[in-house]
Amino acid sequence: MGNLQLVIATLAAILIATATLPATVVEGAVADIVTPDFFNSIRNQAPNSCAGKNFYTRDAFLQAANSYPNFGNRGSLAGSQREIAAFFAHVTHETGSMCYIEEINRATYCDTRQYPCAQGKQYYGRGPLQLTWNYNYAVCGQALNFNGVGDPDVVARDPVLAWRTALWFWMTNVRPVLPQGFGATIRAINGMECNGGNAPAVRARVSYYNSYCQRFGIQPEANTGC
Repeated sequence: MGNLQLVIATLAAILIATATLPATVVEGAVADIVTPDFFNSIRNQAPNSCAGKNFYTRDAFLQAANSYPNFGNRGSLAGSQREIAAFFAHVTHETGSMCYIEEINRATYCDTRQYPCAQGKQYYGRGPLQLTWNYNYAVCGQALNFNGVGDPDVVARDPVLAWRTALWFWMTNVRPVLPQGFGATIRAINGMECNGGNAPAVRARVSYYNSYCQRFGIQPEANTGC
């Protein structure tokens, strides 16, 4: 076979292979699931006076998601949609539909048994999943290359970083328990709510999750409560 024939045959093989790829590779893309309509339907629930109204944007979320190619990739379109429904259910609850950038009831949240605290800094919740405690800021800062202990406030200043911290926490602490059901993700984010600790909060998270699953046209999996 001549060189030209070899090139043509190779290109033909690539085109055939590409054409037979599973549809979920395209259909499961995060940007295809988190459409502008879906994202804005959450954010638009927040009053215009909210600090997060212009801080949390779909563009910033998608930029952050580019750092986590496995996020929203569960091997099937329905699986990917369930993960994204779960993630945004918690974001909706934690931020009041993307209203709050920072925790309302602020405290220092300093535990120096493993990681230090910087003088005058507080490690209350910030960002889409309200990153809290100095040790989480420390480890997250190491992973994402920012000074989490010395400047935790940067999470509330940089919208892309804010989403990246949420996705870091999700991929590190929450995603591993997804196969156990949505209830396990509640326990991973705020286990104090479970076992009757804060039943209204659990019901709110589950309600958001069910609503987003319904919006995607899928059934929630079992074990939604904790």
